[in-house]
Parts: sequence; C-alpha cells; structure tokens
Amino acid sequence: MSGNTVAPQQAPSCSASRAARELGLKRAEFDLAVHLGRIRTVPDEGGGGRRVVTRSELDRLLGSTEELREHVRVVGTGEAATLMDVPASRFTRLARLGLVVPVKFYLNRYRAVVWLYLAQELQQFTADENNGPLLKGRTPAPMRAQMEAGLDLRARTWRGRHLGFLLRQSDDPWQRAGILAAFLDPLQIAEIVRDPYDRSHLNRFRPGPPAHGAPGSPAAHLVEKIVTADDPDEIAWLRADLERTLDEARAHQPAPHPAPSRSGEEPRTPQRPRRSPRGLLGRLRRRSS
Repeated sequence: MSGNTVAPQQAPSCSASRAARELGLKRAEFDLAVHLGRIRTVPDEGGGGRRVVTRSELDRLLGSTEELREHVRVVGTGEAATLMDVPASRFTRLARLGLVVPVKFYLNRYRAVVWLYLAQELQQFTADENNGPLLKGRTPAPMRAQMEAGLDLRARTWRGRHLGFLLRQSDDPWQRAGILAAFLDPLQIAEIVRDPYDRSHLNRFRPGPPAHGAPGSPAAHLVEKIVTADDPDEIAWLRADLERTLDEARAHQPAPHPAPSRSGEEPRTPQRPRRSPRGLLGRLRRRSS
C-alpha cells in the first residue's frame, strides 16, 4: 500500500435551488417535497447548516417528476371544496374542526390568512367511506356545538404539522430544542430556561417564522401569532418536550459560558443604575423597605 492515503470522495451533490430547477419544481414546491419526505437531503459538508441533495437522489427523482409534482399540489378552500364535491362552507367546517389539516398558509393583500391543503390528502379523505357522513350528512351535534362555540383548529393543526416537518430535519438536541422554543411565547421560554447563557444559546437555534412582510410589520405580527401556541394543552406539552430536550442538549454539549475570573467567581454582568420606582409599585416597595 502507498504511504499516501487517498481520502474517499464524497458523493456529488447540489444546492436546493439547483435541484429544484433540475426537477422542474418551484422552490416552494421543492421545500414542501423535502418537508413531506419526498426528497431526501443531507447536511452540506461545508457546514453552515445548509442541506443539499445528492446526485443519486436527483437521478432517482428525475424519472417521476410528474408524480412528485402531484404529491405537492396544494389547493385553497374553493378548489378543495370542488375536489371533495362539497360546499365551501362545509369544507371550512371540516378544516376548523381539525378533520383536514392545512399544510401551508399565506396572507393575501388584505392580510387575511389563506390556508392551503394537500390535494392528494383531500382525495384520500373523500375516498374513505367512513367520512361519508361528514361530507354529505348532517354534522354531528357535538361538532355543531364546537363550531357554535367558535372552535377553529386550523392554526393549531398547522403548527403541529410544521413542528413535525422541522423536527424530522434536525439531528442535534440543541436544534430540536430551538425548534420547540419557536412555537412558544418568549415569556414561556424565560420561565423554562432560567440561565441567560442557556437561553441565548437556545435562541441561536430557533428557526424564524414563515416570511411574510418586513420584521415588525402588521403582517409579521399576524404570522407570529399563528406560529405561537395559544391552547393550554398545546402549551403544556410543548413546555414538557422543551424541558426534556433541553436536558438532553445540556448533557450532549453544555451551552457556552464566560470563562471564570481569576478569583474563581463567575463574572458579573454590569448592572444599570437603579432609578427610583415610580407610581404604585414604587410606593409599595418603599413602604416595605
């Protein structure tokens, strides 16, 4: 054997944008296919968190692009109702009750939320004989009561689905913790993650919400509201999962902390000068001192 060891060649790969072009997909269609597991990606050897598509995976898909495009076809409420042969109002009821789950959404020019559904899933729902009464019959009384009470599970079911998409693409416990944290209000995060260095490290791994409008705009605030869990049960299990995943992340690799000072003590964060509290809170504090 020669003394010069030749490193094994990595399988050729290409970026997501180039893969989408070669497959004849729009970038949104490509991303959805990845989320659905129809296109397998691998981490980029160059680092940076990007994911790429191997040449062998592209070759596998090139012979079935029409089938792939059908798998990722999405429809709005009107086309969904036509596809299922029901009035739009009935389809909306099914979606609000969580019986059909949106896969995407966008905001129209009036900042109204437009939910999108996988056409293939709707066809499967319609073909299931057990769903016949929901499509043609009278809505069961318990469901009618839920509708009259204002139940609308579309945002929650979308969050559950989107969370699953993101978690399937992650292989690092800190990344998984960041994904879970992305669906919780910052106040919830502060309660769970007391250590500021842990919290800062966690925030590095939080994926941003779907892009809609400039940061801080009304559209961005609306999207943030959709992404953030608001149901007590949903919040409870997200918190429990985050706490468990954080324990795994800390055990795997603790968050970076500043080096201790020469005295062996943790460096203290400089504090701002305290101003005298005003108003009722200030009077209560002075009275108790």
